[in-house]
Amino acid sequence: MENHQFFEAHLAQTTPFPFALEIERAEGVYLYDKNGKSYMDLISGLSVSNFGHGHPKIKEAIHAQTEKHLHVMVYGEYLQSAQSACAKTLTQLLPESLNTVYFVNSGAEAIEAALKLAKRATGRNKMMAFKGAYHGSTHGAMSVSANEKKKRAYRPLLPNIEFIRFNEMEDLARIDDSCACVLMETVQGDAGIRIPHPEFMKALHQRCKELGVLLILDEIQAGIGRTGRNFAFEHYDIVPDILVLGKALGGGLPIGACVASRELMELFSHGPMLGHITTFGGHPLICAAANAGLEVLRDEISLEHVQKMGCRLHAKLSAHPAVKEVRSLGLFFAVDLESEEAVQHVVMEGLEKGIIGFWFLSCPWSFRIAPPLNMSEAEFEKASEIILSCLDALPPK
Repeated sequence: MENHQFFEAHLAQTTPFPFALEIERAEGVYLYDKNGKSYMDLISGLSVSNFGHGHPKIKEAIHAQTEKHLHVMVYGEYLQSAQSACAKTLTQLLPESLNTVYFVNSGAEAIEAALKLAKRATGRNKMMAFKGAYHGSTHGAMSVSANEKKKRAYRPLLPNIEFIRFNEMEDLARIDDSCACVLMETVQGDAGIRIPHPEFMKALHQRCKELGVLLILDEIQAGIGRTGRNFAFEHYDIVPDILVLGKALGGGLPIGACVASRELMELFSHGPMLGHITTFGGHPLICAAANAGLEVLRDEISLEHVQKMGCRLHAKLSAHPAVKEVRSLGLFFAVDLESEEAVQHVVMEGLEKGIIGFWFLSCPWSFRIAPPLNMSEAEFEKASEIILSCLDALPPK
């Protein structure tokens, strides 16, 4: 049976219209199909491969760990050097209050842990999230996500959740002392790269602090250098009570992390014990890859380069007559076009010309760009010229 036939017959599908590229290998910014055609990966596997594909330091760390051991025990029972090293490297990049890490298997699982921790810490059960939010597809994460079209078939979901408007100061008054937490993507991803105003972020942080409400920032997509800072909250001179990470944290392997203070995180260890539990969270192979990726972020990635390339690409795209609006921070982009059909046309035209862009679930008139952070200037120039040629190829209105 051909690979494509097997894919359709025996692998679960998420849409009726997958890209279905047959990828044989990947290196740097490029993916290669079975015929040897190359594609510039301008979405980094949806903000996962921030350091490109097959970074030698990450591969070396994976190979070294396989010679030591793989899974040996459920999370938290044994001391494992890969977990400790990764937690040390991560917390050294973070403010002092974010000093304790709970490693899990995905961003959505980290969201689940953060919500539970907020309830446990405050003794409250009301949770607030934002219109436009996307936090994952498990029941809890879906409950605090906003896209009703995606949620309707799976109700009832978690109760006592309220949604407020992003960047609307007056809605902050709805946060009261019955709330356990406010959960927010530091930069909204699926909504089409919605960037908070600095005044809004500071007012949100202050409101939560005054009322004893825990502020959870979801940086599953926006973290690990994506916005031109190590973590997106660094743009706003605030520190969350709980930080949620995933995607690029694993260096290309699956991981999630819930990060908080030691005081908060210790609540999972008693009343009841095993307040949160995972078999494969903190897997040594994944932590070895994640630690190597964090070292790459720390030692090799120029955040000035990320900001410079982001500004340059923003200017080029904004100047094109087919573009209605560009929203970006660092190398995290949404490009608004006239219609969903125009986005489809640009994405498919890009595939023909050897670049991979993508769309957003909840913002279908925008296309997504989130390239590897270590792309060279020459690669950026090549990519931007191809994107512009795809925009030029849009049919007349």
